[in-house]
Amino acid sequence: MEDIILFVYFASLTILFGFGLHGLVMIYFYHKTSHIPVGTPPELDEFPMVTVQLPFYNELYVVDRLVRSVCAMEYPKDKLEIQLLDDSTDETAELSRRLAAEFREQGFDISVHHRVDRSGFKAGALKEGLKSAKGEFVAVFDADFVPKSDFLLKTVPHFKNTKVGMVQTRWEHLNEEYSFLTRAQALALDGHFVIEQQVRNKAGFFINFNGTAGIWRKSCIIDAGNWHADTLAEDLDLSYRAQLLGWKFVFLNDVTSPAELPADINALKTQQFRWTKGAVETAKKLLPSVWKSKIPLSVKAECTAHLTSNIVFPFILLVALLNIPLVIIKNEVGGYDKYFTLMSIFVLASISTFMFYLYAQRAIHLDWRRRLMLFPVFMAGSMGFAVNNSKAVFEALIGKKSEFKRTPKYRIVEQGDDWKAKKYVQKKIGAAVIIEILFTLYFIYGIGTSLYYLEIAAIPFQLMFLAGFATVGALSLRHALGR
Repeated sequence: MEDIILFVYFASLTILFGFGLHGLVMIYFYHKTSHIPVGTPPELDEFPMVTVQLPFYNELYVVDRLVRSVCAMEYPKDKLEIQLLDDSTDETAELSRRLAAEFREQGFDISVHHRVDRSGFKAGALKEGLKSAKGEFVAVFDADFVPKSDFLLKTVPHFKNTKVGMVQTRWEHLNEEYSFLTRAQALALDGHFVIEQQVRNKAGFFINFNGTAGIWRKSCIIDAGNWHADTLAEDLDLSYRAQLLGWKFVFLNDVTSPAELPADINALKTQQFRWTKGAVETAKKLLPSVWKSKIPLSVKAECTAHLTSNIVFPFILLVALLNIPLVIIKNEVGGYDKYFTLMSIFVLASISTFMFYLYAQRAIHLDWRRRLMLFPVFMAGSMGFAVNNSKAVFEALIGKKSEFKRTPKYRIVEQGDDWKAKKYVQKKIGAAVIIEILFTLYFIYGIGTSLYYLEIAAIPFQLMFLAGFATVGALSLRHALGR
């Protein structure tokens, strides 16, 4: 039994180590490509027709803000079409109709597309809107975004290169300082955009449309087979299909689009579940096509790392479960000292992850040192989300389908804003919360075990697991109860 536990633990750490070191690969390419400019295209001399699609479902608190920001864009009215792709079943539907009527009176080409069913969810709504879209280019914004007025002026010129199929902008955060939860999310998203998206784009790897705050060439969407609803990551899916056909994407790190981060941990869990499951579903669907294609081997390898990175979550759970038995085996069973010595190398993966986020924060924030103080909280939270996200991985692997559950938004921006009494708050306490609480108790026992055996080196990681599961579990209970 000891041999089996050691093998599973070592194998799990090896997988986590591999994905952790991928951060160093990103940092290497970050330095290698830092001198490569994105390039500033000439200003528009002619304004092509642009359709702005706004897909939403029951977004009573933010749809007004979204529509008004889009209508404030600096672009000729006669070259701008706005589609409200409204699948709402509550009073949001009436609000969107009133907004459309208000701005039509001001000369905007704005229409409401209200479907009687949500077939295909967001992908279905986008595809339906595309049927009547007048624009040569199609911008997409989710309900929680507040696009800047110069968005189109800074993105559309890049399409003068006829090979460019999509332009993605970096997300900014309207409510980053609202809580530890929003600050941790901002840290994670900054790493994705500033390092992963920017580096992959400059180095010639595949990037992905992030579902919002980007703009497509309509002919690229059609050429790549249009929006598909067979995964929960319709954005990632279409991105890969388009790039496999040779379309080029552009990521603009210096052009930002502000958005509201989830302030409720159960809303964040819903979002993380969808992103995790959708990415694994897309990996199952498209990795065979990636490896059959004629793209360079290095690109295939990076695509594989990109699409499969979420499989780390079940292995985080395995490491968590086996950590305490390993402490007992080390002290009660002899003959394994060399294996425990070898395992110390896996600490490098944590250093790699820290460096990854250090570079991201330093690139865009003057107060990056203060922000990095949150790194231990972010790491603990990543561990705490392992139960929620592992369920998403397993469902994707066995092919279990689920509906597209949107992330509720409450227009939470200022410190005094409160979401607890608003609609859409998720009151259900699922099985994952119970498991998170059990893991919390498990690591209280584990820390006691390590103290008993004087395994001081094991305690920092056990404390991180304890903090992660306790925080995620307790916040899930509190937020579900509206406290």
